[in-house]
Amino acid sequence: MSTTSPHTAVIRHNEPWGIRWVEEVPGVNAQEQSREALWQSLTEVPREVLEFNRQDALEAAGPGAEKLALIL
Repeated sequence: MSTTSPHTAVIRHNEPWGIRWVEEVPGVNAQEQSREALWQSLTEVPREVLEFNRQDALEAAGPGAEKLALIL
């Protein structure tokens, strides 16, 4: 399942680093030294965190749990 809803990236520059986080996904943040690396990170890290959280939730639910798509 993938998400297609827009998310908000917040970027703060603190030379020589750029620090970024995604407002809608707590815990997703990173710092990079170039804008290109920062943008790459913005597109990869939230997906990885959501996938990890998805797997963690399925394991916690245990056998027989039902999965339904939820579009917000």
